[in-house]
Amino acid sequence: MSGGWKSIALTAVLAALASGVGAWAGAEWMMKRHQTPSLHDIVHRRLDLTAEQDARLDEIEARFAPQRASLEADVRAANRELAAAIAANQGDSPQVQAAVDHFHDAMGALQKATIAHVFEMRSILTPEQAQTFDKGVAGALVQETR
Repeated sequence: MSGGWKSIALTAVLAALASGVGAWAGAEWMMKRHQTPSLHDIVHRRLDLTAEQDARLDEIEARFAPQRASLEADVRAANRELAAAIAANQGDSPQVQAAVDHFHDAMGALQKATIAHVFEMRSILTPEQAQTFDKGVAGALVQETR
């Protein structure tokens, strides 16, 4: 009889495992299905760029990449500073508030530079391409706030 219980227990464990994997896979599929395409996907896959536009976009992206990396590093550093201030002060304090302000400044600088980059990219598009681009940008912004 103990062999019967082992079989039942093994079957229950395998069923639970299979159901967990199925739920995870379904959730992943749904997330990918409802995900707004990235700006890169919109620009390079949906706009039917000319060779000249594609080359100009490559230049724009190459110019922005080091600036973006630097600004993202500033955001990470400000976040670490905030974490350290919270850990050291264990509550709201002038040090925590200064770290919050630093983080907001770093995030604001990244956001402003990214918006300028987006408009620079848009400037080389035809009016029809710009419409598709604008819809994609707006969709990406709305998707991030959900």
